[in-house]
Amino acid sequence: MNINQDAKNLQADWDGPFSWPNFESENGLPTIPLHSTGVYLQTFEYQNGYLIYAAGITRRSVPVRFKEHTRHYMNGDYTVLDPLAAERGIRKEIWHGWGYAKVHRDQFEENKVEIQEAVKKQLAKFRVFYANFRNEQRLLERVEAAIMNFLYEQKSPYKDLPDKGMMLAPRWNSEEPQTLNNRSKVTIHGLPEALKI
Repeated sequence: MNINQDAKNLQADWDGPFSWPNFESENGLPTIPLHSTGVYLQTFEYQNGYLIYAAGITRRSVPVRFKEHTRHYMNGDYTVLDPLAAERGIRKEIWHGWGYAKVHRDQFEENKVEIQEAVKKQLAKFRVFYANFRNEQRLLERVEAAIMNFLYEQKSPYKDLPDKGMMLAPRWNSEEPQTLNNRSKVTIHGLPEALKI
């Protein structure tokens, strides 16, 4: 899980799969490393590997960050997918979060029990991968943005599963380009061996 960094090249060792916190007893996976800064991938199992749903960053303890995510999922703020469809590479929404959720709170409240049960199924099915990075906000943001923007430009199903419209902060023109070299012991579909950030 260590990452070697120099001025122009980064090497990320993606460690995992880990369980979404508090779902270890359901899926039998280990807990995410608790006190690290870095980038994580939320994935679903797919064709002898894993398909990326989202990349994210953490600059403080992992439990705090994932607790925030869990709260947003349970409050209807995030999109909820059918995980069995996702494992076939198909995006099938059970609930659409983000702006839609803000406008349609009444729909969420009417269907809250069903949506929250669907959230629990999705979180239990998530397979999380993690790579350590030094705690520099711009570095973390650039890695996150590069991964998501790369996925959006790929063929189906790699581009289909992730939500569009994430608040991403890719490399500024004033920043020196770097290459992220990705390594994993398993196949993470849509994650290239080398990626410009």
